[in-house]
Amino acid sequence: MTATASDAALAEYIARIEAEPARAAVTLTVGSDCPDAFRCDTTMRKHAMVIDEPKRLGGTDEGPSPVDLALAALASCQAITYRVWAHRLGIELGRVQVEVSGDLDQRGFFGTEEGVRAGYGALRVRVSCEGPETQERYRELAEIVDQHCPLLDMYTNPVPVERVLVQPAAE
Repeated sequence: MTATASDAALAEYIARIEAEPARAAVTLTVGSDCPDAFRCDTTMRKHAMVIDEPKRLGGTDEGPSPVDLALAALASCQAITYRVWAHRLGIELGRVQVEVSGDLDQRGFFGTEEGVRAGYGALRVRVSCEGPETQERYRELAEIVDQHCPLLDMYTNPVPVERVLVQPAAE
């Protein structure tokens, strides 16, 4: 899809949401089946992906790990949010590149030391915007993106999580 077609599709979708705000609320569901070892077959909408652990952790390294995907999801969500808000603000954006690094202490995951966090302890997001605009305009864009990126929001604000353990039916 070309940038012009993307812009048109985005503008049309935003207009529909503005006209009918109830359409904006969606529930997304992803499923993951991990029948053996650490290789998981994961489905998202019509897309399938193998998620696995590296060999050093006992996986087969047939796909990215969940913690790799968390960084990839944030990087791509940031890049897409830059595109959306550049469009909304009328800022020309030729290219946007996002790199996310995260510090992970695996003692938390493996439970080898009390008090060590299981997840990322710190994240660094590096964004490069290319285009004809001034640095001030790209800084303005960055501020707006930080307010509206769904995954950055999820990382920086607690999200209530409800876990339900389903027991298999007795045969």
